[in-house]
Amino acid sequence: MTLRIYNTLSRALEPLSPLEPGHVRMYVCGMTIYDLCHIGHARMMMAFDVVQRWLRSSGLRVTYVRNITDIDDKIIKRAVERGITIRALTDEMIEAMHVDIARLGIEPPTLEPRATEYVPQMLSLIGRLEAKGLAYQSGSGDVNYAVRKFPGYGKLSGKSLDDLRAGERVAVLEGKDDPLDFVLWKSAKADEPDDAKWDSAYGKGRPGWHIECSAMSCQTLGESFDIHGGGADLQFPHHENEIAQSEGANGKPLASIWMHNGFVRVDNEKMSKSLGNFFTIREVLQKYDPETVRFFLLRTHYRSALNYSDVHLDDARNSLKRLYTALSLVTPASLVAIDWANPLAARFKAAMDEDFGTPEAVAVLFDLASEVNKTRSVQLAGLLKALGGCIGLLQGEASVFLQAGARLDDATIGHLIAQRAKAKALRNFAEADRIRQELLAQGVVLKDSAAGTTWETVQ
Repeated sequence: MTLRIYNTLSRALEPLSPLEPGHVRMYVCGMTIYDLCHIGHARMMMAFDVVQRWLRSSGLRVTYVRNITDIDDKIIKRAVERGITIRALTDEMIEAMHVDIARLGIEPPTLEPRATEYVPQMLSLIGRLEAKGLAYQSGSGDVNYAVRKFPGYGKLSGKSLDDLRAGERVAVLEGKDDPLDFVLWKSAKADEPDDAKWDSAYGKGRPGWHIECSAMSCQTLGESFDIHGGGADLQFPHHENEIAQSEGANGKPLASIWMHNGFVRVDNEKMSKSLGNFFTIREVLQKYDPETVRFFLLRTHYRSALNYSDVHLDDARNSLKRLYTALSLVTPASLVAIDWANPLAARFKAAMDEDFGTPEAVAVLFDLASEVNKTRSVQLAGLLKALGGCIGLLQGEASVFLQAGARLDDATIGHLIAQRAKAKALRNFAEADRIRQELLAQGVVLKDSAAGTTWETVQ
């Protein structure tokens, strides 16, 4: 069966046909990094973690780029409030993000560009748009995109220019030729810190949010690539504006397929920092183990809204226990090569090939667990573990998971660190990484230096 993905642009399921056979290039809009990540952010990163895992399980090479926005109004405001540089704030928050999402088993992207490292490319792109009559500098010093001069504007979101005009705000930034135009380059303000300003042909300033992703995606993946993703809230205006910028400058489609994950909701409202109804990943991991949180996020399809509550997480924990209980009855065959002709494996594959259908794939895992309970088959237990691994589940020791809430003592941590050092000495880096991930899942962060390995716990 051909892998099909729901394309927001066409509003239909489409077969994945990489522009370069056998190689998928994917760009996902990442975090604006001024605070700790919450579960809504984790949901987005988890969705595309599953995408890259399944693409690789399907034998495809994947170049996955997930950017970091490390300059914007909120970042500047937070750095000023704390009396630190923008770089100090963003470095701190990036490190925290890496720790939090690694605990959830979210694998790193191939590339993780920071916006501040691509300002020259952004300015080059703005210059090309200006040369084509799609950008202009206003009297305020800002450089804006002329939306009405791009014929395809609105094709991703389905919004017409007339619809957008009907909903435009009365208060419009001064200097725009049209209320629909958006900023590409923001002229520096006198009260902004020096590390929020770059020299340019337009005067000192900084890039607008939308131009950042256009420049980073084109620089790292080329002017056209296979998949562009992000949260549903980015469909408009962010992704619509990316299309206008990139396609306006390059004259070719930016991405073949556009993917958007659904929101996490609390009391029927979207989880967000602006509403104050969010839970950080760290807060949630104080109450629930990382794999339970991962399972909770995966058993709902990535495009569907996900309701957050302790009741749902408790149910996820109990459900995951059922799978691990089956694995505790039999020692699975290690490193099982998946036989996709097996009816249950074939059903798992069919589910994942239909727009990454994790709910049905998880249902297959429960059917397999039932068979393991009945037959005590080592092969089926191995298949259960191997299929779970395709979506980042069931890779821990069953006995450890079933000891609900158990914490590692210092002696055990020391033993695992020693085992990791031995694995590294033998150049068994896969085993060394596995031990690091096992410790991370228990809230233990390792720090390597020339003097050796130290550790600290994360609450």
